[in-house]
Amino acid sequence: MKYNRILLKLSGESLAAGAGQGIDTDRLNSYARQIMAAARSGVQIGIVIGGGNIFRGLKGIDRGFDRVKGDQMGMLATVINSLALSSALEAIGQPSQVFTAIRMEPIGLAYSKWAAIGAMEKGTVAIIAGGTGNPYFTTDTGAALRTIEIEADVMFKGTRVDGVYTADPEKDPDAVKYDTITFDEMLAKNLKVMDLTATVMCKENNMPVAVFNMDVEGNLARILEGENIGTVLK
Repeated sequence: MKYNRILLKLSGESLAAGAGQGIDTDRLNSYARQIMAAARSGVQIGIVIGGGNIFRGLKGIDRGFDRVKGDQMGMLATVINSLALSSALEAIGQPSQVFTAIRMEPIGLAYSKWAAIGAMEKGTVAIIAGGTGNPYFTTDTGAALRTIEIEADVMFKGTRVDGVYTADPEKDPDAVKYDTITFDEMLAKNLKVMDLTATVMCKENNMPVAVFNMDVEGNLARILEGENIGTVLK
């Protein structure tokens, strides 16, 4: 196995599948099966999941919400998704623990680096919810921060496309996929992979990011084995 410990960033929008919002049970269970298989192979797994299938803070501003309260609503959306994923994992026999950036016991344990690492070392999947716990930060930035904190080998960014392209492959049929690309090239080309804060954090801490399509069942196992099915940023 190529990796000992990973942070898997999952998209809230992907969790909704084709519905656009809410939680698609088939997609949720597919994620759970893939994560359990990875954990059973000996990989220590931390997870950060977005909340865009339920509420996005930035969209809330357009509807008149205060930015801070809108972002707090988005943080709570990530907690809902984290609880759903934890439930799906536990249902198939994979131990998991939800940690929250903002204290809300008994919904989840208060996040700390050492508590999350302790859980992962016992084979428990650590699901880290609530973003950074602060407004004005995305879950991409939260994922970058947690990846670095828990001393993971890599951040896996599971999306609905199979890597990073020269343009949006859903809009441009001539877009070409990169196998690897540097953070500097990504920024220079203005490729929308992660927000600027997350990108700079990973760059400054020499944390590689592997972007792949998590929605194809089995892809997590393939990329863990080193198969070239996505794009590596470094």
